[in-house]
Amino acid sequence: MTITHEQEDLLAELNGQNRATIGAVLGTGSIGKAIERADGTMEATIRIPEDAMTWDPGILILPHGGIIELTIINDDKNTHACLLPNNGERQFIGLLNHSKGSATLELDGPGCYWYGSPAGNDEGRGLTGAIVVTGEVPPEAKLDRPAQPRP
Repeated sequence: MTITHEQEDLLAELNGQNRATIGAVLGTGSIGKAIERADGTMEATIRIPEDAMTWDPGILILPHGGIIELTIINDDKNTHACLLPNNGERQFIGLLNHSKGSATLELDGPGCYWYGSPAGNDEGRGLTGAIVVTGEVPPEAKLDRPAQPRP
């Protein structure tokens, strides 16, 4: 897979102290950004390309915490699944060959949330991905201490 200039720019945006450095760890796969709607919710599509055993994008960047509506498409000839992170219970989507599913997730804090296909040995063969939520933690989650210098 060739990394485009747009992907390089997104990876550069993530790398560095006090940023989502996961871009350096998973930087060999595809990367994409969720689309933010006017009401603050987000949307994105994740695919399993045919005969690839990868998610596209492998890294999905959210500009902030909140609600995201995902469409998951299985373009492969094999059956897979998607186990997704979510506040509270994780969400499971079964994906027959050439099918699609949808999920509405709430990820309220910044961080790296992993997802994958627990079917068979899919994760062992590379069908894992990350949702990276950027931004600051909400005020109620911040520690009660003086402001710290930031680079």
